[in-house]
Amino acid sequence: MPELTLAHSPDADDMVMWYPLLGESPAIDTGGFSFRSKPEDVERLNRLAITDAAPYDITAISAHAYPHCSSRYAITACGGSFGEGYGPKLVVRADSALAGASVEDLGKRAMGTTIAVPGVHTTAFLTLSLAIGRFGHRELPFQQIIGAVSRGEVDAGLVIHEAQLTFGEAGLVAALDLGAWWQQTRGLPLPLGLNVVRRDLDQRFGAGTMARVSGVLSASVRHAVEHAAESRAFLRARAGNRPEWNDDALLERYLSMYVSDLTLDMGEPGREALRALLGEAHEKGLCPDPGPIDII
Repeated sequence: MPELTLAHSPDADDMVMWYPLLGESPAIDTGGFSFRSKPEDVERLNRLAITDAAPYDITAISAHAYPHCSSRYAITACGGSFGEGYGPKLVVRADSALAGASVEDLGKRAMGTTIAVPGVHTTAFLTLSLAIGRFGHRELPFQQIIGAVSRGEVDAGLVIHEAQLTFGEAGLVAALDLGAWWQQTRGLPLPLGLNVVRRDLDQRFGAGTMARVSGVLSASVRHAVEHAAESRAFLRARAGNRPEWNDDALLERYLSMYVSDLTLDMGEPGREALRALLGEAHEKGLCPDPGPIDII
C-alpha cells in the first residue's frame, strides 16, 4: 500500500481533521493509501513548501505561502481555516500605550514598535501588514509569543492557534482582531490556513490521484465533524503539554471557529476570499502573483 506523508500543524483543528486517516485501523476508507502524520510548526511547513526542502505529499501551509509554492502544490477544497469575523490577534499588555489604539494609530507607530510574530510567511503576518503597513518584528515560535509580551521583551505579539482565546489569562488585551478587521473592511472571511497536495501525485500514482486523495481528505474531515465526541477524546488523550485540550469549553469554542462549513468545502466563498486576499497582497508587493486559484 503506497504511503503518503501528511504534514500539518500541531494545533487542535489540524489534529482533529486527520486522525480518521491514521493508525493501523483508519476510521475511513483511505482509498488504497496509508498516511503518515508529520506534525510541524506552521512556519516551518511554510518554509519547507516554499523551498521544496521536504517534499511532503500533503501539507498544511498558510494562505500567504501559497503564491510562493503554487507551481508544486494545489489547494484541496477541504481542510482550510477561515476567520469568519474573527482571527489572529495583535495583543499587548493592559498598560501598553497601544491598548485601545485605532488601526490608524497602530500604523503610525508600527515602525517604532517590535511585534513578536509566528513567522513572516503566515497569513497573520500578511494581514497585519495590510492593516498597518510595515512594522518592526521579531519571529518567535507561536507558543512563546504570549510570554514574550507579558515579560516586556516585545511591545506586542501576533497570536494564532488556541492562543487567540487564552491570551487574557496572561493579563494581555487585544489591540486588533485581524479577522474582524478584514470582515469589516472587505466583507469577506479571512483565509488563514490551507491544505495542499503535490501536483506530481498523478504522475507518480496515476491519473486522477490528486482528486482521489482530495476526496479521501474530505471524508476524513467529515468523519471528524460527525464524530465530535470521538474527536475530542482523541485530543484529550494527547494533551501532554497542551492543557487547553482538557478544557472542554475552550476546545469546543476553538474547534467551532476553525472546523467550519468552509473547512469541509471552501466552495466559491473560500475561492473569492483567497482571490481577494492574495490579489490585494500582490498589488501591494507583499507576495508573488498567485495566478489562478485552482482547487482540487
